[in-house]
Amino acid sequence: MANKRLKRQLLLRKLFNKRRLVILNEDTFEETFSLKLNLMNVFVVATVGAILIIFVTTYIIAFTPLREYIPGYASTKLKQEALEMAIKSDSLEKSVKINNAYIASIKKVLTGDLEYAKLNKDSIKALDAAELDLSELAPTDKETELREQVIKEDKYNVFESSKPKVSFVLFPPAQGSILQKYNVGNKHLAVTIALTDNTPIKAVAAGTIIFSDWTPSSGYVVIVRHKDDILSAYKNAASVTKKQGNTVKSGEVIALAGNANTVQNSGATLHFELWKDGFPIDPTQFINFN
Repeated sequence: MANKRLKRQLLLRKLFNKRRLVILNEDTFEETFSLKLNLMNVFVVATVGAILIIFVTTYIIAFTPLREYIPGYASTKLKQEALEMAIKSDSLEKSVKINNAYIASIKKVLTGDLEYAKLNKDSIKALDAAELDLSELAPTDKETELREQVIKEDKYNVFESSKPKVSFVLFPPAQGSILQKYNVGNKHLAVTIALTDNTPIKAVAAGTIIFSDWTPSSGYVVIVRHKDDILSAYKNAASVTKKQGNTVKSGEVIALAGNANTVQNSGATLHFELWKDGFPIDPTQFINFN
């Protein structure tokens, strides 16, 4: 114990033993500067200096542009550009999804594909097995009158769920007799009209042509996009007078009827379709072709 205490006292004496730092002139040995200090002073000054150096270095790295020159740190401009690119890529991804959905609806127009609802066999059997009182299902006079009124109003609606007043009028694309009516059950999602050669085929409403080209199955096809996301398709044409991207007015000639030179040649006919949000509509509900 005595030895340890003695060593501790010697260490404290060395730390606090006063010394003098003297700077002499080399030629004259004249004292130019002197400083009294001890080892404890030197240790404290060195520690404080090291802490200051660490603090200043940390501040430079964290809060000044000089950190961009340190390997591993990205520049502020680069981070901003990366953020802008991420936002743009997200917007482009959304636009691509919207365009893909729109292209899918156009594909339905060209191919005539349509998903039909599947009936539940169990529900059909349940209806057959149920005993219904037909006398209770008979409509009253007021109900019959209301149904007739609704049928008259819906005849001129573009869609079954639309309001009685349509925001724009649809004109007939051509005048002629109907060879084949719109029939969802037979997957005939259009109206086929008999025409003569070189009969002008007109746009039913103002819009933009999004497709105008020849197809092996339908001859020349023109698809016009109208407002409210309505598409009108004109198939089996012999020639077209408008190109993709052109804007047309109501009643403007966009094609001519005639021999379409297709696999199934049916003469001068017009295969006219109407679509809304990727679903077909019966054109005869609001267009008079005769």
